Amino acid sequence: MNIFEKPLELCPVLVQKNIWLKPYYAEIEARIKRFEKRKKEIIGVSGALLRFANMHAYLGLNYDAAQKGWYYREWAPAAEALHLIGDFNWWDRTSHPLHKNIHGIWEIFLPDDTFQQTFKHGSKYKVLIKSKLGELERIPAYATRVVQDEKTHDFSAQVWRPEKPFDWSGDTFKVSQIDQLLIYETHVGMAQETEGVGTYNEFTEKILPRIKEAGYTAIQMMAIQEHPYYGSFGYHVSSFFAPSSRFGTPEDLKKLIKTAHSLGIAVIMDLVHSHAVKNVYEGLNHFDGTDYQYFHAGNRGNHPGWDSKLFNYGKWEVQQFLLSNIRYWLEEFHFDGFRYDGVTSMLYHHHGNVAFSNLDKYFDLDVDTEAITYLQLSTTVAQAINPDCILIAEDVSGMPGLCCPVQEGGVGFGYRLAMGIPDYWIKTIKTKRDEDWDVGDIWAALTNRPVHEKVVAYAESHDQAMVGDKTIAFWLMDKEMYFGMQDQAPNLVVERGLALHKMIRLITLVLGGDAYLNFMGNEFGHPEWIDFPREGNKWSYKYARRQWSLADNGFLKYKYFGAFDKAMLALAKEHHLLSYKAQEIEGCHFDHENQVLGFVKGNLLFVFCFHPSFVQFAYPVKIPVVGNYKLVMTSDDKKFGGFGRVEVGTEHFADTTTNSIEIYCLQRTCYVFERVDAMQKVVATTPQEEKATVKGKKKEK
Repeated sequence: MNIFEKPLELCPVLVQKNIWLKPYYAEIEARIKRFEKRKKEIIGVSGALLRFANMHAYLGLNYDAAQKGWYYREWAPAAEALHLIGDFNWWDRTSHPLHKNIHGIWEIFLPDDTFQQTFKHGSKYKVLIKSKLGELERIPAYATRVVQDEKTHDFSAQVWRPEKPFDWSGDTFKVSQIDQLLIYETHVGMAQETEGVGTYNEFTEKILPRIKEAGYTAIQMMAIQEHPYYGSFGYHVSSFFAPSSRFGTPEDLKKLIKTAHSLGIAVIMDLVHSHAVKNVYEGLNHFDGTDYQYFHAGNRGNHPGWDSKLFNYGKWEVQQFLLSNIRYWLEEFHFDGFRYDGVTSMLYHHHGNVAFSNLDKYFDLDVDTEAITYLQLSTTVAQAINPDCILIAEDVSGMPGLCCPVQEGGVGFGYRLAMGIPDYWIKTIKTKRDEDWDVGDIWAALTNRPVHEKVVAYAESHDQAMVGDKTIAFWLMDKEMYFGMQDQAPNLVVERGLALHKMIRLITLVLGGDAYLNFMGNEFGHPEWIDFPREGNKWSYKYARRQWSLADNGFLKYKYFGAFDKAMLALAKEHHLLSYKAQEIEGCHFDHENQVLGFVKGNLLFVFCFHPSFVQFAYPVKIPVVGNYKLVMTSDDKKFGGFGRVEVGTEHFADTTTNSIEIYCLQRTCYVFERVDAMQKVVATTPQEEKATVKGKKKEK
């Protein structure tokens, strides 16, 4: 049998689901075999995958209750000597040497009867490593608590063992309790309105209730892993097991998560395993004196675009480090899942800096097969710990099978970010006149996704809010956001911006995917970009905060943005809009000339008129099911900053001769109708569909 003629039923399930992958079945089979081989090797040595992913219980600083003392262990195979230093020994560089075993692991034991009064909760420590680079004071690789001195700005690890362990009792939350995944992307430090760094406790007390009241069912927390430079947005991680101390203590973070769970909110962590900070003193770079301990040697270990270090995903100890990190955050902090940062960069040696113009790009020599195997192991470990774990991949390339089960030839994620959607909206707003917005293009941009994979739709995230870019609200209204937002004050620019902002967000939620994401503040059209303190802005926090008062004070139009966002989330939850599969969304009305788009999802009919001036009374909208349709929501409602020209609750009766209903169609307005009395299914809504249906019936006969 020619290998290229292998029967489809013998190919991996991923290929069976997507016939276009048939020419690549061998590569997909190899993907499965590499995973199974590595998993078998791990189990052969460690006994179980989860035992392999438990290295944080051995390496680093761990208290041994049976031995009554602290063990500190560090993997540093190329180092010449290690000494534990800290305030417990007045930072003596020679008094406490570690001893090395045959596996390159160094160890020291500090018994309570000698060190109970000096090496205790709150003590600061480091490890002095002697290598070919000389003697350098380093932060232990598995440190779970790292703090920065306010005067010297020097980082140190800290002993962290409170007398009373955090009380997780009563935390019975499960992801399965969430029906619609509506994600609020957050950053604790910039979540407050005052100019400064916010805390875990402030977020718990002030922001979580706001998120709950708005209707979101999950938060996605950025910048949790310790990072030395605040302005990196948390993406240049130095200590992978330490929650950032600039926001508070580990117990404060646990309290935040437990409180969120009590409100029915899942907590997703923005996980950075795609790269690491290049800093030597704070991070892992040259830890044992070599450039290849955790990272690839030479130039391959440097990310050309991010000025950071790249992990060697094929290395046993690196896999153990990262998989243990997965387990640590899930078990120690009760996170409900991860959004994996920079997956595209991980998947390819070129880090995604090519055009993915054909399927060959996903299976050629530029694919990092070791990274794929690591990601498969990672999702397997996460799901073994919590079968309901939310796993989201940030991938712009469209790698086939990313969100399919590992045993089918996939990578095992639950969702991928629909990164093309925000790019589409920004490009449309920046480059096209309102008259040139094409409803066919909008439909295609929002519905073009893999049938068998789930995606998280979003109109914009933190990326679009950074200095150098603008949010959708800012692109639409620009300087008028500073001068024209007073309630009841007419402003054509603001009216246009408010109208399109509402439409863009609703159609993205309804058409774009299986989950929805919003970055904090964007729901009410936050006017400012994000700019962290730096020398260029004189270390100001003015743009590293969220101005909640703009939406709360009642006399600015920001309140209308927020009110509409809340209403559309409530609509999504009431009608389970994110539970429908992509193929269950039925496009029924495409009026390109007047820029009107209509489609059905469940028992709701959505109509969007993007035209800047088109208005028509008794405008006919095609419908796939004849019946009575009641208007349940419209962006023209006065409570959303509209003009109140159509009345919510009005029923529209179908014309059975034209298979349509007539509506008062208004410029830059969207409508949601609920079918309240279905009479019959319309066979076809266009002549082309009519012909296709007749042809299909003849074939059946």
